[in-house]
Amino acid sequence: MTEPTSGDGARERWEMILRQVLGEEGAREAMSALEASGFDPAQMAGAANLPTDPAAIQAMMMQMQRMMASGGDASVNWQVAHDLARQVAHTGGDPSVTHEHARRVTSALSVADLWLDAATDMPAAATPRSAWSRAQWVEATMPTWKRVTGPVLDSVAETLTTMLAEGGITPDMGAMGLPELPQMPGMPGGAGLPGMPGLNPATMLRQFASMVFGMQVGQAAGTLAREAFGTSDPGLPLVEEPATALVWANVAEFAEGLDASESEVLHMLAVREVAHVRLYAHVPWLRAHILGLVEEYARGIDLDLQAMEEAIREIDPSDPEALRRAMSGGVFQASTTPEQKAALERLETALALVEGWVEHVSAQAVAPHLTHAIPLREMLRRRRAAGGSAEQVFATLVGLHLRPRRAREAATLWATLEAEGGWELRDSLWAHPDLLPDGDDLDVPKEFSARRRATAQGEADLDAALAEILGGADRASDAPPDEGTGEQDRTVQPPEDER
Repeated sequence: MTEPTSGDGARERWEMILRQVLGEEGAREAMSALEASGFDPAQMAGAANLPTDPAAIQAMMMQMQRMMASGGDASVNWQVAHDLARQVAHTGGDPSVTHEHARRVTSALSVADLWLDAATDMPAAATPRSAWSRAQWVEATMPTWKRVTGPVLDSVAETLTTMLAEGGITPDMGAMGLPELPQMPGMPGGAGLPGMPGLNPATMLRQFASMVFGMQVGQAAGTLAREAFGTSDPGLPLVEEPATALVWANVAEFAEGLDASESEVLHMLAVREVAHVRLYAHVPWLRAHILGLVEEYARGIDLDLQAMEEAIREIDPSDPEALRRAMSGGVFQASTTPEQKAALERLETALALVEGWVEHVSAQAVAPHLTHAIPLREMLRRRRAAGGSAEQVFATLVGLHLRPRRAREAATLWATLEAEGGWELRDSLWAHPDLLPDGDDLDVPKEFSARRRATAQGEADLDAALAEILGGADRASDAPPDEGTGEQDRTVQPPEDER
């Protein structure tokens, strides 16, 4: 049997690649079109540095197919995000929730509702109570991650697409671990192979960016799944469908090594979870308000195009370590505009107000029942102040700091309002977003309280003045006419001869 020449081997390698992408018939047509255009498969294989080992070719094509599959034209490959989030959440184990664990969690959540009745008039939320695994947390929260990160990444992807369409980027396919595509006569650079109109650098780069975005979101969501206690840990309402739940494995890990018993820790976290759920259930506009601030940030995104182009040119997806470095370095991170900074400040203030309210009412609810209530509160404060790896990933990804940085000041403000006017005054500020304190108010809660009282007094005085004016007018209109005076009392007498 005659050994194939180098040219025959190159042709076979190209056919193998094309069959993976186009199928048998499509591969033959593409090869015929290439040869008819004067291209030498051997030279193309050498220029593209194609491997000679069939197994290596197969691995390369699997990499290409993974990159191009399931993403479609979406800015983020959500399938990659979902799968990676599940994998990261399972890293180190994801114990199944036993019947006993579920019983303990649901019991603690029920008790938490009773304790919380002594700290707020907000009614208990009619939601199911559950104990979740980390995987269940990922499934329940992934729709919200789409809403939180999607607008920002859509803006980045739109800019990337514009740059590609205008020729601002000429991707290095070799650096992407893929064969360089030939320049076809009469066609723009990188337009693609004959018979393969979808296989061009611009398409591949968009899909590669979609995959990278998906990996970034998945990494962050999966990491947070290993840290989150419930449905609203960073202050964000993370579940689309209302639910009250605790991630048992994370609660148990947090309790290890603490002076407080596991039961105390469980009840403390249960009260906090129930407080979050009550607040979002009682204030129906709050969830849309917070997520709307994220979308406002996304609308003002302004990219550093030069930095973005340089980052794209340096990406090497064939090197996993390089890909991780790119992700941690925020290669697609946007520069922050003044408008975005303002939106971020409002977002962080809103998150702080939520967390501060939850901290304040939870501390009141558990004080009579838990021996270590004060140390546990301080432990949770330190944990919040330190932040987590998930927060760092999201900050790098889209510049969003999901940590309520000023929750301690917000808790002080809520306590000040309660001391002034009780639960009713404290919780009345949730009636409308315009009533909530802003970032400056957190610095001086007593001044906010005094200013609020002055405003309320001014409105009351104005109402009283208007009532007096309107009341006087009503009294004048209801009074009988004065018969002794006025033009209306003069009657015209007819002449005597007509009497």
